[in-house]
Amino acid sequence: MSQPTPESYESGRGMDAHNEVMREIRARNDESYEPTEPTRVWLDEDNTPDGVRQSLTIILNTGGCRWARAGGCTMCGYVAESVEGGSVGHENLMTQIEHCLGHEAENAEKPAEIVKIYTSGSFLDEREIPAETRAAIAETFADRERIVVESLPDFVDRGKLADFLDRGLETDVAIGLETATDRVRHDAVNKYFDFADFENACAEARTAGAETGETGEPVAGVKAYLLMKPPFLAEPDAVADMKQSIRGCAAVEGCHTVSMNPCNVQRHTMVEELYHDGGFRPPWLWSICDVLESTADVDALVVSDPVGHGSDRGPHNCGECDDLVQRAIKDFDLRQDPSVFEEVSCACESTWEYVMREETAYNQPLVR
Repeated sequence: MSQPTPESYESGRGMDAHNEVMREIRARNDESYEPTEPTRVWLDEDNTPDGVRQSLTIILNTGGCRWARAGGCTMCGYVAESVEGGSVGHENLMTQIEHCLGHEAENAEKPAEIVKIYTSGSFLDEREIPAETRAAIAETFADRERIVVESLPDFVDRGKLADFLDRGLETDVAIGLETATDRVRHDAVNKYFDFADFENACAEARTAGAETGETGEPVAGVKAYLLMKPPFLAEPDAVADMKQSIRGCAAVEGCHTVSMNPCNVQRHTMVEELYHDGGFRPPWLWSICDVLESTADVDALVVSDPVGHGSDRGPHNCGECDDLVQRAIKDFDLRQDPSVFEEVSCACESTWEYVMREETAYNQPLVR
């Protein structure tokens, strides 16, 4: 598959202005990070095609997303937490892995069945994660049930996935698709690829699984990550786009899970600039419930984990009901039962309904 470069994305794509602004915003960051320490690591539980499993989530500190170095996505501030210089070597990356294993040993009775590895970029981009490191990580976690690795669709390659599949690991590629609508992805998120590229990546992963699976059945799949309410979309438009996008992803063979990520306000991003100027409000938690309830019938797992819920910079309602609604969302993730949303209510739901009737891109946000 073709290997992308930031230069080719900017040229003729109509993204020059977005990228120029994003580079200027990120240039204000003066923090530095250690190449031997992961960005984050935590234990949780996840719903998978095989049922609910304990998970170890690792965010490796790499040289940062290639696309973000060019300017990148309007909402993503993760590159601001990456190591300066554009790359982290094999030994340092494996030291980060050892740190994560130590965290797991100290906080869990037994190893998690699922390991999820993110780089805030592309794990399958060999500029971020060298082939040597990818193979070593595959060997390290060969005794687990499933591994999830993050990647842009460009880098999804059956040869790279074979490192995991050959060791018997169920393998998922987490792709930050953000939306099934190309115009929203290009103009609101500032992401360069099309939905067709996502479909091709799903096919590549499916083929990789078919080639290595002993029974001939695919053992590689895709987990689509969608962005609920990117900048410039009013609340009702964002909800409608998510409902359509979830159904679009679920219809793609090989995409077995859709994770809806409500937009939060990260540092050193265009979204943060809009937020401070009164031009952006993170989505209502009621909107997340509405989307999940409306798409519960699709042929895929649909989950959501609202990061920073209840805070001004994260998805929130009125402040009184946020924790209760968040628990209902988490309950839905594990049970996939939309009836959980019938058990939560709050007076602020009427305010949300007003926003859904009246808010447009020209007057948003109506309510902060």
